[in-house]
Amino acid sequence: MAVEVKCCETDFFVNIGVIVFLVIFAGLMSGLTLGLMSLSLVDLEVLITSGTPKDRKHAEKIMPVVKNQHLLLCTLLICNAAAMEALPIFLDSLVTAWGAVLISVTLILLFGEIIPQSVCSRYGLAIGAAVAPFVRVLVWVCSPVAYPISKLLDVLLGHGRVALFRRAELKTLVNLHGNKAGKGGELTHDETTIIAGALELTEKTAGDAMTPISETFSIDINAKLDRVMMNLVLDNGHSRVPVYYEEHTNIIGCILVKNLLTIHAEDEMPVKSVTIRKIPRVAGMYDYCLYQYPLDHIQGA
Repeated sequence: MAVEVKCCETDFFVNIGVIVFLVIFAGLMSGLTLGLMSLSLVDLEVLITSGTPKDRKHAEKIMPVVKNQHLLLCTLLICNAAAMEALPIFLDSLVTAWGAVLISVTLILLFGEIIPQSVCSRYGLAIGAAVAPFVRVLVWVCSPVAYPISKLLDVLLGHGRVALFRRAELKTLVNLHGNKAGKGGELTHDETTIIAGALELTEKTAGDAMTPISETFSIDINAKLDRVMMNLVLDNGHSRVPVYYEEHTNIIGCILVKNLLTIHAEDEMPVKSVTIRKIPRVAGMYDYCLYQYPLDHIQGA
């Protein structure tokens, strides 16, 4: 049976102080459990490498603490459980048994769970960095109990795996960071398209980026670069124009449009007089042109 403490005595204020400390301590442990355990090693490495100076400093302080996740989890839960179990003992000496239960549940729920977890979920990096030395001391104090349990968890569940994104998940993450997604991202549409295209590069074949040769613009090697032909080349809008011999499917090379800048249309120079470059060929792609594909394919390929 608990000994009752009269109001305004020394023991009364001592118990009040202990109760306040236990509530704050339990709330801190609960908040850190959510705040620190939600930070993966990949997140911290990204912040250390490319975060803001303040975030880098915080992440460097947290990394040694979070590195052994099972040991940290056991330490925080043991401390949290000890504080919550000790709270009713000190309350029982001040109020009745049912009052101690009611007050302890209210204090733990409001100040030991809801508020700390709400704050640490938003500012977990800064708070975790501020109390990192204190947490390391707790890990050392609780190690006789926490360490064996953490090792058992390592054996049963394995060590904490690095949460890396798969290719499809990374592509979705990039799209969400685009400014068109409406989530505050800074990447432009062209940037997200290029990055997404690079992620799909290993899955694409030459045929995915090619244009059927029947839909391409090409010129005969025996044609003349007169005013009409030069206008057709400019209207086509490509940097390279395939050159064929007799038949459209018999592509022998291509000319660079920029090389035509020095040619006067009045001279009606034959196409064969211009430098014709070889075209790289892909086996089985004879019905496709390697040089004429839309700009979006260039960005995505």
